[in-house]
Amino acid sequence: MVLSIRWNDISGIERTANALGRLNSAQKQIVLQRAVNHTGGKALTKVTRELARQTGLPYGTIKRALKVNKASGAFMSKSSRSISVAEGASLVYEIRASGGDISMKYLGARETRAGVSAAPFGKRQVFAGTFMKAGRFPNRVAANGLNGHVYRRAGKERTPLEFVDSGVVIPAEMVKGATAKAFMETVTSELPDRVMHEIGYLVPGFFD
Repeated sequence: MVLSIRWNDISGIERTANALGRLNSAQKQIVLQRAVNHTGGKALTKVTRELARQTGLPYGTIKRALKVNKASGAFMSKSSRSISVAEGASLVYEIRASGGDISMKYLGARETRAGVSAAPFGKRQVFAGTFMKAGRFPNRVAANGLNGHVYRRAGKERTPLEFVDSGVVIPAEMVKGATAKAFMETVTSELPDRVMHEIGYLVPGFFD
């Protein structure tokens, strides 16, 4: 799944159109590239924070799970301030995530007599009949074959066992709820003003 900032998808951008129209194509590319990447970085921080709350996973885990592709292709010479634009230059900033159902192991799982307690989607609950250790209470021990994951018996016998999923899928959660809202609100509120800022930085006195 992907969250992406595409320049021509942003609402409320009409107020910058006249300013952009006064720039040449290379200037437009580097202004929009910088603005998209700056805004994308701010959106990434908010998405990571909201996604951690939404899934129940640690912030650091979410941060490692998200991959970014930045807008690119425009380069400015520090000495001459001339701008070059590579073929295939992009004005898209993407936040990507992949992977399937997250193991309960990573959602604060701990075993109780009633079953494993874990917090998928940030809501702690006990999953009756599940376990992650072996032996008799209160002397339960780590079961090497289970590797800290959560299982339940598939039938009345001791085996076979079935893996218990959490239902938390990072790519699916990333594009809905508070996470998707935080992304779009950041883009629509921050990007137009950032474009104007970048124009003023690139061309001092532009708005005088």
